[in-house]
Amino acid sequence: MFLKSSFTTLIVGVFVVYVLHTCWVMYGIVYTKPCDNPKSTNCITPFLASNPKLQLSIYTSLRPNAEGGHTLIHKEEDFDIDKKFERMINVSLPKKTRNNGTLYALIFVHQVGVNPWQDHRQVHLVAQLTTYMVPKPPEISLIAGEDQTQDVKESQQKKRASANPGGGTTGTSASSDHPVAHWRSRLTFNIVGDHFIFDREYLPSDVHRYLRVFQNGKKMVYLPLLFVDELSNRVKDLMEINSTSAELPLTLTYDSISLGRLRFWIHMQDAVYSLQQFGFTEKDADEIKGIFVDTNLYFLALTFFVAAFHLLFDFLAFKNDISFWKQKKSMVGMSSKAVLWRCFSTIVIFLYLFDEQTSLLVLIPAGIGSIIEVWKVKKAFKIQVCWKGAKPTFLFGKLDESEKRTEEYDTLAMKYLSYLLYPLCIGGAVYALVFLRYKSWYSWVINSLVNGVYAFGFLFMLPQLFVNYKLKSVAHLPWKAFMYKAFNTFIDDVFAFIITMPTSHRLACFRDDVVFLIYLYQRWLYPVDKTRVNEYGVSYDEEPKRKSHKD
Repeated sequence: MFLKSSFTTLIVGVFVVYVLHTCWVMYGIVYTKPCDNPKSTNCITPFLASNPKLQLSIYTSLRPNAEGGHTLIHKEEDFDIDKKFERMINVSLPKKTRNNGTLYALIFVHQVGVNPWQDHRQVHLVAQLTTYMVPKPPEISLIAGEDQTQDVKESQQKKRASANPGGGTTGTSASSDHPVAHWRSRLTFNIVGDHFIFDREYLPSDVHRYLRVFQNGKKMVYLPLLFVDELSNRVKDLMEINSTSAELPLTLTYDSISLGRLRFWIHMQDAVYSLQQFGFTEKDADEIKGIFVDTNLYFLALTFFVAAFHLLFDFLAFKNDISFWKQKKSMVGMSSKAVLWRCFSTIVIFLYLFDEQTSLLVLIPAGIGSIIEVWKVKKAFKIQVCWKGAKPTFLFGKLDESEKRTEEYDTLAMKYLSYLLYPLCIGGAVYALVFLRYKSWYSWVINSLVNGVYAFGFLFMLPQLFVNYKLKSVAHLPWKAFMYKAFNTFIDDVFAFIITMPTSHRLACFRDDVVFLIYLYQRWLYPVDKTRVNEYGVSYDEEPKRKSHKD
């Protein structure tokens, strides 16, 4: 008992140190030491402090260094760095880009009336307007056999043809497993609006690569800090490029940014880039981008602390759950049907996530959870596997009288549930088959099962409530693991508002709250009798007496 307590204390201590260290690192990112004496030669002053007249010019080119020519697509002659704007423009695509090629945007901030290619006090950045992704598999009506993707493409081609008459014959890119060029329909960029004075000795390394400095007498002056926000490039904004895409829309978004936010964004952008170098796909990276782009900094800080506590409770629940089931000898008071259902639902959700090509960050924990649930089923039904050569034989253990009584209550609860559950699941599957589209029959089966799990999964928590009611006891439940999971359920409620997720999963978070509250009510209604002997032949009151006799 002492070792268990010490291990839990150690884990909580490590968690506290991790949170404090992360807070210190975040403070170091957003805080930059200014130059104490602005007249010192060690100070680097901002060019914007003199209120220069600036112009914004954006070009496109087939190469990042603009070799082979460039085309002006937009300019702001009276560019005010403090004024936020959003512009929608149409960009003509060169033939090489339409043939699965690339295209770059060159963003210049330069002096008014001066050619940006000849201005020595200009600052510019290059952003890629195209990326490569495997096209989404077409979804079809399994009954009618109609291709939804083809219908969408034909409607898009009609719109392009009407918007670009004489643009040539229409055609579609063949769907395959090979990556094809996609158009990034958003370009977001920022300039630091703070007139911050840097100290050479404390110049942040992350800002250094964006800093362009020139000598003005004895002083060093830095040009505007221009930043392209790659995190705002989401998968949902991508458009597939084909041979008929003569012109595509591009949304230009500009806003000023603080120095602290710039440094934070640079670190997050570098982190996403590092994940992509380790093999993360565009879709995997997009899920991480969504956490930063779709929430403001305050919600982002809340997300960090919520995620940290979620991780801690997950680990403690996992540890206590494994410990409880490892010592479990009897299934008295435990609903074996609920254990079997949890195993089935966990495997279905894992297969669904795998079919949807979900991020490995989600897929791997779901797979580990499935293995643990299978192990619980083995313990609950007292299954032993005996191997005779290469052929396995499964042996099921016998139930004692108390376990048979629990099993009767469990079976009775499932009988009542089946009258409601089966018609709803079958009706939902038939509706989806008739009115919705899927990639294959397998995809329809998995989606129908997972929708049943999300929509009616809480019904399978009810047999345990029914068993508790019949036995008038909750002492048989793993309350430590249960409470950690309850905390995580309420944390999931916070995530349901912060993080983008399917509506069915969001509703599943709130539906679990109701069942957990009923569990808590039953714990209050049926308090543990400490004088009652448990299934191990020991009562709570006897343990202190035994320890006192030993002493």
